[in-house]
Amino acid sequence: MIGLVATRTRAGLMLALQAGLAAGLAWFVAHDLFGRPMPFFAPIAAVITLGSSVGQRLRRTTELVIGVAAGIGIGDGIILLIGTGPVQIGVIVVLAVLLATAAGGGAPLIVQSASSAVLVATLTSATGQPWTRFFDALVGGGLALAVMTVLLPLNPLTVVSRAADPALRAFSGGLHDAAAGLAAADAAMVQGALERLRAAEGTFDSFRTAIAAARENVAFAPARWKTRGALAQYVEGAQQLTYSLRNVRVMIRRSQVALDDGEPIPDVLPTSIRHLGDAVELLRQEWDRGVEPTGTREQALRAAAESGRAYQEGVGYSGGVVVAQIRTAVADLLRATGVEYAEATRQVRDAIGWRGRPHGARKRPGRSN
Repeated sequence: MIGLVATRTRAGLMLALQAGLAAGLAWFVAHDLFGRPMPFFAPIAAVITLGSSVGQRLRRTTELVIGVAAGIGIGDGIILLIGTGPVQIGVIVVLAVLLATAAGGGAPLIVQSASSAVLVATLTSATGQPWTRFFDALVGGGLALAVMTVLLPLNPLTVVSRAADPALRAFSGGLHDAAAGLAAADAAMVQGALERLRAAEGTFDSFRTAIAAARENVAFAPARWKTRGALAQYVEGAQQLTYSLRNVRVMIRRSQVALDDGEPIPDVLPTSIRHLGDAVELLRQEWDRGVEPTGTREQALRAAAESGRAYQEGVGYSGGVVVAQIRTAVADLLRATGVEYAEATRQVRDAIGWRGRPHGARKRPGRSN
């Protein structure tokens, strides 16, 4: 329990430092440099912007800044014209949402615009200076952007690695479960592996979102430019991993059908799937260490070779589909490690002994060449 709390604390430490620095700077700039007597909206806007922008792209963060500022501006204006009360609050929210929607903003802009307007209408009163809090929000939001991109930017590799880890663990775990279920002829275990991989789609979505955010962080944060090369392996590999995951899900569905139909399952077929799971786990480790994923490539090609042996020993119709999907998933995984398409295809053919052989010469289950 203590270890879990420590891990969560470390994960939130940088955000806490960013928020503290941005809030302090926002107050200092608005109060000491611009002479605002009580610029409480400046640190509020800074914290809201940083807290809502974790894992979001810079465009989303900009929307938040504009939404906070616009909501405060609308709230101040309405209070100055017609005072405060329940009707005024309703009018303020309607106008804030309409303005954010008309500007083409997404959910962050709409929510922040409306909530900031309500905050003004319920917690403040007219001061005769309706745009001062609008100015405070711009100061706070702008300084939050400066902190997150220039002064204290997150390490994009850390962000992406944390997002990749659960995705790849779920991927490799699902493959290992499927291999164990196929080896034991347990259709329920294979179904459980399929459900695990379906659930992994969400982690892959988070992985891709983190990559997009990290790319923008690298682009706008000079202190992080040196990480561009290391980040490239994640950027180039994420989409190919998604393709591999989809092929694996098809493979596992066909494995279940093969069991249900009583098709022959050579021992090397679940071995091939287990090797593929090992390859995904190696990729997670090698990416985390920032090394060339040579171990991943070797293990993936071992999976391809085993699938070729299964085909030679004899499989049924669904088993043949399983073998084909393993080969395709291996090719996708090789491409995720940086291998070009043509080279990945060639390596898979070599691994299963098909290089240079015409299509009609490939050995079919139960037949000899």
